[in-house]
Amino acid sequence: MDKIYIRDLALRCIIGLYPAERKNKQDVLINVMMETDLRAAGKSDELNDTADYKAIKVAILDFVENSRLKLIESLAENIAAICLKDARIQSATVTIDKPGALRFARSVAVEITRKRNP
Repeated sequence: MDKIYIRDLALRCIIGLYPAERKNKQDVLINVMMETDLRAAGKSDELNDTADYKAIKVAILDFVENSRLKLIESLAENIAAICLKDARIQSATVTIDKPGALRFARSVAVEITRKRNP
């Protein structure tokens, strides 16, 4: 299966359990890998033959910046669902880093992979 990547999408949102985290938006770094078949697009050079990664990025941006979730796990689950709305995407792997979440650590991250239901 071929892959489309959206790398290092730096966004801000309300995320976290603690009262201080619920007041101000925090940085999150999002990476997405989507599996799809790119052969038709490679031959035709037409957008209609591939997943529109710009449209997917815009949907992710809109969701994340307006979200008020507690867990980055929930954020990742929702982003994977956005990716899978495009029927051409067979699976989505989402990695989310939350910089500064732990003292002495550069970031905390989760990674999930979700596949299209057969």
